[in-house]
Amino acid sequence: MAALGAPLRTLRALLRELRHAAGRSYRDSPAYRHVVAAFRAHRVTSEKLCRAQQELHFQAATYLCLLRSVREHEALHREYHGKGERSPQEVAGLVGFSLPQQPGGKG
Repeated sequence: MAALGAPLRTLRALLRELRHAAGRSYRDSPAYRHVVAAFRAHRVTSEKLCRAQQELHFQAATYLCLLRSVREHEALHREYHGKGERSPQEVAGLVGFSLPQQPGGKG
């Protein structure tokens, strides 16, 4: 994580990842309510300067990285996870080969 970027951009990306994780009802989740409440509580206003804003932003960016990594790991796992024993014809098709035909129609 080189640069943090804008806090609003991090919040939007974090909510997008929560939507991927929880589905359509992500706004009812406790994680959504906690993230939005934390960002509202730590925003900078004209009355006060919040010292913990950078800390919150860093924690949010770290959590965003975790959610993205978990989602991408699950996608890779679904794509490349072994599906058990495969037939020789299926294995040959995976690598772009085809098995020779046997005389007499046996294969």
